[in-house]
Amino acid sequence: QVQLVESGGGLVQPGGSLRLSCAASGFTFSSYAMSWYRQAPGKERELVATITGIGVSMYYVDSVKGRFTISRDNAENTVYLQMNSLKPEDTAVYYCNVDLRSTRYWGQGTQVTVSS
Repeated sequence: QVQLVESGGGLVQPGGSLRLSCAASGFTFSSYAMSWYRQAPGKERELVATITGIGVSMYYVDSVKGRFTISRDNAENTVYLQMNSLKPEDTAVYYCNVDLRSTRYWGQGTQVTVSS
């Protein structure tokens, strides 16, 4: 079955960096785009970044452009989100996502807290 397992969240000061990882299994990883979403308290879940199956194209929400980088290692079935210059408004639970045959799959989420 499809499994997505995120890791790498934590508490960081404003201006700091974190690298999130999502280990995927149960599907042909390199054939599918992968995405990171986030959900802050009291807000809807929003798309943060997407990367195509072979990693040629990426999309970023405007609020993270120039600060976050999505990448993938198809040999390791892992997608990453490098987050630099973190701001308090980046505080949220971050989720890994893949859409397979009209079904959305999510990981359990990893908490990112940006605070001094």
